[in-house]
Amino acid sequence: MMELTKILLTTDDGIHSPGLRAAAEILLDLGEVTVVAPMNQQTSMGRSYHAHPDAVLVPVPFKIDGTNVLAYCCECSPAVAIRHGMDVLFREKNPDLVVAGINYGENLSIGIGTSGTVGAALEGAVRGVPALGISKQTDVYSHRNYTEQDWSISKFFLKLFAERLLSARMPFDVDALKVDVPDNATEQTPWRITRLARQTYYSRILPNPGVKTRVRDMQTGIEPSAVQAEPGTDVHAIVVERVVSVTPVSLDITSRMNPDELDRVLRD
Repeated sequence: MMELTKILLTTDDGIHSPGLRAAAEILLDLGEVTVVAPMNQQTSMGRSYHAHPDAVLVPVPFKIDGTNVLAYCCECSPAVAIRHGMDVLFREKNPDLVVAGINYGENLSIGIGTSGTVGAALEGAVRGVPALGISKQTDVYSHRNYTEQDWSISKFFLKLFAERLLSARMPFDVDALKVDVPDNATEQTPWRITRLARQTYYSRILPNPGVKTRVRDMQTGIEPSAVQAEPGTDVHAIVVERVVSVTPVSLDITSRMNPDELDRVLRD
């Protein structure tokens, strides 16, 4: 008898995120889903290993259309949720797929190092597990608030790429896929293979900064220059082309430079 596909699911938006629930709903079509997610909102935690030292996996009721899904929350970052979940729940055999999402807010450009969604996917990739982080374009306010969203199209693309990861071996150096879905997408919206834009996407503004300025006074927006992003990048795909962006992500962040040229520069 064929063994059931096992999927480990998390989010950086917390265990009660509607995006997490939407992801679980569609992934149940592909196999057995186990949810391990942060107890609270953990947006912008990147691949941090932050956790309360006494944190444990706390069972959470999680029922979808009459199906009980094994679900836990933990007082930790998304990356720790994946790491600890695999250490505790998948001791004998890794899951077949790790998914992070569906995230509130697009994760684009060179700023993805702060993304808890991408960080969690990479944590799965470290263990050699196919991994996918998926985000839905939203307004900035929704990044930390559970606003009402139509998740249907993001679910469609999540299932599409989850199936591909489960059925095909990715090329070398593709350790995870970062998928971003524009807010106006339909099932007919094309998708593009993209690279990270080498520009800032989210702007950070501190009104009247001074030594007594609070960190929480920072205001987040979208850089106006995003509309001029270079073709082929994730920002151009979402902002200009309005297509689904699929960015291959590597665990190896070594610069792809000419080593002889760098050696010459450092020695001159």
